[in-house]
Amino acid sequence: MFELINQISRWAIPVVLLVIPLIAFIKRVPVFETFVEGAEEGFSTAIKTIPYLVAMLVAVSVFRASGAMQLMADYFSPLLDNVGFPAEVLPHAIMRPLSGGAALGIATDLIKTHGPDSFIGKLVSTMQGTSDTTFYVLTLYFGSVGVRRYRYAVATGLCADITTLVASLFIAHVMFTT
Repeated sequence: MFELINQISRWAIPVVLLVIPLIAFIKRVPVFETFVEGAEEGFSTAIKTIPYLVAMLVAVSVFRASGAMQLMADYFSPLLDNVGFPAEVLPHAIMRPLSGGAALGIATDLIKTHGPDSFIGKLVSTMQGTSDTTFYVLTLYFGSVGVRRYRYAVATGLCADITTLVASLFIAHVMFTT
């Protein structure tokens, strides 16, 4: 099982990098020109998103500096200990929907403290790879295109975050505790 996963991991990106230009060549798509057009559009989108990015980073900093994140972690940790979820990982689970960079910083600290081969290191790595930054995406992308009513996007995003959290815990227990 592990060998199959290693082989897929090793060959996935090279295959994608070969197949996409090959398909474009077969369909006679001007690859370089198309890439340059996309880069131009990406640059203008990046300029539009800067104010929303700054606002989100300030909000995340206030959340962390106020102690609210640690308060939430302390409150929920007894409940999560009963289901095999280490309390040390809870700040990462809280921060991941808010900011990928902050969550990566927490993950890095956990891996430095507990080691990359520990259950906590493997769990936080799995969580980092399976979840998304819901509020960051909503703020940045919806804000940059002028969406004001998110409707079900917040609930759906948070539902997906909880689902990936539970799936990460399940996968980490199945794969790494034998």
